[in-house]
Amino acid sequence: MADPKTLPSPSASTESSPPPQLPPPADAWAVENRRLLPQWESTRDSSKIVIPISISRVNQFDAARLDVEMSAMLKEQLVKVFSLVKPGLLFQYEPELDAFLEFLIWRFSIWVDKPTPGNALMNLRYRDERAAPITGKEGLEGPGLSVSQKILYCVSTVGGQYIWSRLQSFSAFRRWGDSEQRPLARRAWGLVQHAEGLYRASSFFNLLLFLYGGRYKTIVERILKARLVYGSPKMNRAVSFEYMNRQLVWNEFSEMLLLLLPLLNSSSVKKFLLPFSKDKSASSSSDEANCPICRSSPSIPFVALPCIAIIACKHVVQPQAHIDVHGVMR
Repeated sequence: MADPKTLPSPSASTESSPPPQLPPPADAWAVENRRLLPQWESTRDSSKIVIPISISRVNQFDAARLDVEMSAMLKEQLVKVFSLVKPGLLFQYEPELDAFLEFLIWRFSIWVDKPTPGNALMNLRYRDERAAPITGKEGLEGPGLSVSQKILYCVSTVGGQYIWSRLQSFSAFRRWGDSEQRPLARRAWGLVQHAEGLYRASSFFNLLLFLYGGRYKTIVERILKARLVYGSPKMNRAVSFEYMNRQLVWNEFSEMLLLLLPLLNSSSVKKFLLPFSKDKSASSSSDEANCPICRSSPSIPFVALPCIAIIACKHVVQPQAHIDVHGVMR
């Protein structure tokens, strides 16, 4: 029989048992979800595969060229409207005219989330690269330009070109670059030249980056993060070089003619083509009008009587007549 002193008492067993756990609060799952949500999102984003897209550089250059041609066509039509105005009046406001046409193109294309005429023909549109999604079904998804990007694009392209053209014309008219001008004018001219050189160097560097990566063909697009992407991914690229080839052939042919024609002798070419001529009457009449002895155009025409139908050169007929007379006298 066990010793009663060694048996555990009921009070001791209750003291050694762990205390009961309290139920978790009602919003515990929400707190844990907020704590683990950033880790889950980072894991989800890292597992996504970014779809690489490549936009044709030729299409982007062609779109810019088509926009320039469209602006030139509009300018030509607008100049024809003022053809009866005082000559030279429209030339004074040429920068304003160019800025007005560029503003119209921007207003009815980029401002209303539509592509420019050149971009529309090349199936391109502007996309805000800052707000573009990381992934997508085709890699071309993404919103258009924001309002601030549109305004800055207009200010930099339309306003910047207008201010620069006016500054150049004003500095040339005031002769800022002359040594006789004031130091302030010469300093301003130097700043203008340095700014132009810096812009050209930046444009060249941006061109190299564009040729390498295929994004942002201008400095303005690179600063604003406005990228050209395809508007419709399923549209086939219809390229026709018929008119371009025709123009190239005619240009080369005209240049060849301009180079070779001065080297040809017109009289030799005429004599070479004369036997192949179909107009015999013209050739016979020309033969009758020429000297029968030297076969050239008569110089001091001489008519021998009574045969008045033959016209000969006087300096050719006289020695021949002298020989005939002496021969008869002999």
